Amino acid sequence: MNDSYQFNAVIEKFNSRLWTYHFKVPGVIAAVFKENNASRVVCTLNGQETFQCAIMPWSDGIFFINVNKKLRDKLGLSIGSPVQVDLRKDESQYGLPMPEELDELLKQDEPGDDLFQALTPGKKRTLLHFIGSVKNPDLRMHRALLVVEHLKENNGKIDFEYLYANLKP
Repeated sequence: MNDSYQFNAVIEKFNSRLWTYHFKVPGVIAAVFKENNASRVVCTLNGQETFQCAIMPWSDGIFFINVNKKLRDKLGLSIGSPVQVDLRKDESQYGLPMPEELDELLKQDEPGDDLFQALTPGKKRTLLHFIGSVKNPDLRMHRALLVVEHLKENNGKIDFEYLYANLKP
């Protein structure tokens, strides 16, 4: 597998409630990542913004990557905007950055770490996003504590509705 794959694409929008703004990944490139068990990739758009994401299958051999509003706004992208794409395999442990606050907490709390490590990769990424998506370090710590205590109180099970209801410190 090469280090990276480059191609040009166009921002499109699905008529779907689940998926919206995206660009298509050529089937031949998606196949290379799939053959190497690498649906998680690091994507750079227009040589400016790099983010971790997944190559998603749609139908009939069509693959795509979602582009969220924050990224579209930052790059000035809308439907029909051309983008230069660079993809490489995501070699990170979780597929998203580990917030420092959670990392430190898990180092100090072995039962919490065991429960976190036992989660599916998707649930780990959801929790990493939940914690890491805020800029305020005190709020990230609050969320990290909330998540670890929640895992311990529920024997590793996650009630996302409960977690989201208890967001405020």
